[in-house]
Amino acid sequence: MKQLRILTVILAAFCLFSIGSRQAEATEAADFTFGLLMVGPANDHGWSQAHFEAAKIMEKDIPGTRMIYIDKVNPADRPGITIPMLVDDLVSKGAKLIIGNSDDMKDGMREASMMHPDIYFLHISGDDALTGKMDKNLSNLMGRMEYGKMMAGFVAAMTSKTGKIGYLGPLINAETRRLTSSAFLGARYAWTEVLKKPLADLKFKVSWIGFWFNIPGVTSDPTLVTRQFFDSGYDVVLSGIDTTEALVVAGQQKKAGKAVWAVPYDFKEACTEAPDACLGVPYFNWVPGYKQFITDAKNGQWKQQFVWLGPDWKDINNIETSSIGFLEGKALGEPQKKALAAFQKGLADGSISLFKGPLNFQDGSVFLKAGVEATDEQIWNLSQLLEGMEGASK
Repeated sequence: MKQLRILTVILAAFCLFSIGSRQAEATEAADFTFGLLMVGPANDHGWSQAHFEAAKIMEKDIPGTRMIYIDKVNPADRPGITIPMLVDDLVSKGAKLIIGNSDDMKDGMREASMMHPDIYFLHISGDDALTGKMDKNLSNLMGRMEYGKMMAGFVAAMTSKTGKIGYLGPLINAETRRLTSSAFLGARYAWTEVLKKPLADLKFKVSWIGFWFNIPGVTSDPTLVTRQFFDSGYDVVLSGIDTTEALVVAGQQKKAGKAVWAVPYDFKEACTEAPDACLGVPYFNWVPGYKQFITDAKNGQWKQQFVWLGPDWKDINNIETSSIGFLEGKALGEPQKKALAAFQKGLADGSISLFKGPLNFQDGSVFLKAGVEATDEQIWNLSQLLEGMEGASK
């Protein structure tokens, strides 16, 4: 057993050494290095790639900055490697700010921030800065993807011929509950308020795979889950995972003559995987948030913050100002595009407020009484899916 433990330590050390933080080739001397830890691969056409590309833009937009990064930071790809170990590696290479891009990194980012009080830490999707649990060197950043998911659900319901919408979910937590519920609310609004169809004829089901992307032998296979949706009469599948399996399967079935569609997630260029089946993509644009935190850290103006950035309703696809965007897909019809534009206008001016009562939780208990709008805290900490949704809440 002792020999086995020694071997495990040696292997972990070797993996850490061989990770290679993939330092960007600096064209000029950089006086501020920031490290990026990504849960998935940098080219996943989803969540991690959106972070990676925003970080590359920072190297160009903020003079004197340089990124070093480690991707595939998850137990399956890097067994035995911890967040503090990776942070130690990045700090040894000169990183003065560490960005961790997954909720799963929460405990590790906390530990590393306490171990390195002189280094700044930015955790994506956590809320330690809001709750005041951590020291001042750790902040949080997230985008208000609830709006993007509302748009995704809206175009799904406007397009569906069967009224059966599937949602390919990752793992279950407050973040994924609120995003999935936002998609349902967008679909419900389109179905009942725009199309004027009975709510009873709309079916919205979420199937959780168990992680942000497929881990063979650990999660459910998202390709198989998507096929099961389509085989069961669902004609639109919304993706809530980091990768594009839902759209790929929809594209394959579209080529076979089936009337099915999908809405990918996270990354602006995701529709390119299967454009003929893509209704559009809600995506994160990390440029505004990254620019704010990296600039403050570089200039010595850091302060602990919880920042939850939304769309720039004047131009939701403006890379400099809008943290949440929605790109219409090739498969989205003209009537649906016009309806979406009106929906976006209503969200922007407040005339459409979907987190407004009466709303019940999935178990029938009251979430919001009639006329009451949810607070940010209620939305952020959503404890269940909503009434009318099928799928597990916990």
